[in-house]
Amino acid sequence: MRLLLAILIPWLQFFTIGRPIAGIICLILQLSVIGWIPAAIWSVYALSQYNTDKKINDAFRDHR
Repeated sequence: MRLLLAILIPWLQFFTIGRPIAGIICLILQLSVIGWIPAAIWSVYALSQYNTDKKINDAFRDHR
């Protein structure tokens, strides 16, 4: 669901992963028609990094 959100409404996805400043910057970028594609790519990349960090944290938490 977050991936679909990252593509359609990139700035909102940043708020769901706890990065509100990046969300505001992404919204400014998305307001231009040309900036929509880079904003969506950035949002999908940030989501993949968030998922990776979450998996790493879960692995360390289970290992202790």
